[in-house]
Amino acid sequence: MPASGVYSRIVYHHLYWVRVIFVHNEQQDQAFQDRCFNAWKESEALAESMLPMIGQLYRERSVVTSIYGQPIINRSVISILKAHRFVRQLENAELSVEQTFPFLQALIPLALAPSRIDIGKLAIKYERHAEGRSIQDFVNDEVQEALENSGDNQTSFSPQDVVLYGFGRIGRLLARILIEKSGGGHALRLRAIVVRKNSPNDLTKRASLLRRDSIHGSFAGTIGVDTQRNALIVNGNCIHVLYADSLDELDYTQYGINQAVLVDNTGRWRDQEGLEQHLKCSGVAKVLLTAPGKGEIKNIVFGINHQLMTQDDQIVSAASCTTNAIVPVLKVVNDRFGIKNGHVETVHSYTNDQNLIDNYHAGNRRGRSAPLNMVITETGAAKAVAKALPELKGKLTGNAIRVPTPNVSLAILNLNLQAETTKEALNEFLRRISLDSPYRKQIDYVNSPEVVSTDFIGSRRAAIVDAQSTIVDKERCVLYVWYDNEFGYSAQVVRMLQAMSGISYPTFPKELYA
Repeated sequence: MPASGVYSRIVYHHLYWVRVIFVHNEQQDQAFQDRCFNAWKESEALAESMLPMIGQLYRERSVVTSIYGQPIINRSVISILKAHRFVRQLENAELSVEQTFPFLQALIPLALAPSRIDIGKLAIKYERHAEGRSIQDFVNDEVQEALENSGDNQTSFSPQDVVLYGFGRIGRLLARILIEKSGGGHALRLRAIVVRKNSPNDLTKRASLLRRDSIHGSFAGTIGVDTQRNALIVNGNCIHVLYADSLDELDYTQYGINQAVLVDNTGRWRDQEGLEQHLKCSGVAKVLLTAPGKGEIKNIVFGINHQLMTQDDQIVSAASCTTNAIVPVLKVVNDRFGIKNGHVETVHSYTNDQNLIDNYHAGNRRGRSAPLNMVITETGAAKAVAKALPELKGKLTGNAIRVPTPNVSLAILNLNLQAETTKEALNEFLRRISLDSPYRKQIDYVNSPEVVSTDFIGSRRAAIVDAQSTIVDKERCVLYVWYDNEFGYSAQVVRMLQAMSGISYPTFPKELYA
């Protein structure tokens, strides 16, 4: 056979097998794509079937379910799936709806008292500590405290009236959270907001500001305007809008409001004498200030020193957003490693206190245009730490830089420790704290090289430790702590409201790493 013929046959056979391999690979690739898409559709369908169960637990029994601290009530299917995927940031493995669905099913037939149950953590704990038990038996054991308090001894709370004095950035976010948490109507109930009337269509404008937010997005629900009652009807909650230029004009009992906790989010008064004026208004029993209090007013960072509050305290302060962010992290680091001294630098988003363009301002540098400048300014957060953590008094200095972003700030904690450590050990310690400690509602943890400030908009934690940015050199460490200075702080204020009202929910599972 001529050489050319042999060559042609070789080429033919080569091309034949190339085609065979190509077709085979193509078929494999198509099969892989089909498997991926079918798995997604199955997960999506399972997440859809979770929605009525999540709603039933919440509305009928005031049981709030979550996945690794992320609430899943009133959430979309995609949000639930994303909450599952987020777990890989904390456990180095993804969590699937196939894993959590049976635990949600196991909760439905139980006579549960109002509680907080993390089905993600239940699923992971079951994998580690099942000890031969069925899922139902395991769940029964884990939530035993809620079962013991059910029936005749069910944990229940009388509805607590809440009044918002002021309806600015914090006031409107507090309204969103309170309405979201109204659930079966057994706990906190937002009954009124107090503002100054600015225009004939003031009520409609207030409704619009609650409905739309350039940072936090649209309100999750419906908002109606009742001009006859001068009220907003929000997800079925009737909220009276009261106009007053002075406190002498206010009598809350006229609107059926009694023994209310009033949240002053205006910052107009920060001392005992000024805030006591609220207590003279009929219907108000206690006052919560959303700013650092002066004089003898207790400055509380919930989760850290809220035990200092007593039922006799009529006026307390929720401190500042920055204090709420740094104190929890400083507390746990000091307890574990000891802090000799340090410096706190806050990179803070601009606020309404600053000017859009250069204009007069009583504070140094704050008169310069907020969207155009980084502005070095002082902060009392470092000194305020001593009010919540007396053991750190005189050990910290602090300063702040206001930057041209509208929300989410960053605290840089430059600390000298009493004990040597490593980046890995410090990060692992903080990761565990965020998952399985009394501070898990205050401290979050993220381990991604790609996160930026906008990723933390809407975070309900007071602080989020950025693990990738941690620096450690023996006894010296630098921690980067993100915080949503609006929403995260508002969540802390709501926790304060619950504590002041005697509302406390058992949380399950008790320990993740037991």
